[in-house]
Amino acid sequence: MILSVCYVALQRVLQFVALAFRSHEFKELEIVVLRHELAVLRRQVGRPGLRTADRVFLSAASRLLPRASWASFIVKPATLLEWHRRLVARRWTYRRRVGRQPISREVRDLIVRLARENPRWGYQRIVGELKGLGVSVSATTVRKVLRANNVGPAGQRPGPSWREFLRTQAESIVAVDFFTVDTVWLQRLYVLFFIEIGRRRVHLAGCTAHPDAVWVAQQARQVAWTLGERAQPIRFVIRDHDRKFTDSFDAVFESEGARIVRTPIQVPEANGIAERFVRTARSECLDWLLIMNAGHLERTLQMFFDHYNRVSYCPTRLCA
Repeated sequence: MILSVCYVALQRVLQFVALAFRSHEFKELEIVVLRHELAVLRRQVGRPGLRTADRVFLSAASRLLPRASWASFIVKPATLLEWHRRLVARRWTYRRRVGRQPISREVRDLIVRLARENPRWGYQRIVGELKGLGVSVSATTVRKVLRANNVGPAGQRPGPSWREFLRTQAESIVAVDFFTVDTVWLQRLYVLFFIEIGRRRVHLAGCTAHPDAVWVAQQARQVAWTLGERAQPIRFVIRDHDRKFTDSFDAVFESEGARIVRTPIQVPEANGIAERFVRTARSECLDWLLIMNAGHLERTLQMFFDHYNRVSYCPTRLCA
């Protein structure tokens, strides 16, 4: 485009130079001839096809000639003014962003998370919850974001998965189990512990060499009294089919409104969280010590349980 404009300008300059050395009468005659030819062309051509370089040259020439001489142009005076306005606008126009500002990635993820974790929330409910968090979006924006992430409207979204359901119920589940420790004198001791599934908080019930029904029931009452201070009551107690868990043990928690859930026979994976804690207690503590008696074992485990609850405990940790 620039080369075309320069070429046309050079042609016109050479023509002006040639005209400068001609006589005044010859110039007048030539102008008359050119005007006549222009009138003939106007009668034959309805609308001439002009290139960008032609428009630029004619628009620039119109700035040098008086308005009375514009009749010699092949276009109307209004067309020349329009071309000039376009040139000025193109010279000073800059890009401007039109429309709404795009929402950030964090807001998009938050919208999708609210919709998936709350299947019964509609678009307006999500908009209201976002306003409470200081985020202002429209219901149309929420709908577009959910459609882009293949999340349908309320009533068509799938409910919580089993994993999410178990995570929700984990706060009200407690598992109980025994494990054994052999002392230096080859005496076998039994350790009774409880673990809160949702928070992984461990409670040491006691250590004894003779875990009879009376002792187990008494330890259960003490632990039930301790767990009764929780904000959320216990709804389920998971245990295996060990004979040391008698009816009196079950009655302690059933009186508190909890339900006893027995794991299948010879399936330790059903109480996997308690089993994993036993392995942790052995590998991190008991395998490195020589236990003398029940008192020594109880003091050692109490220190380890306190350390485990203080260091390893995370309030936001849920069951896997």
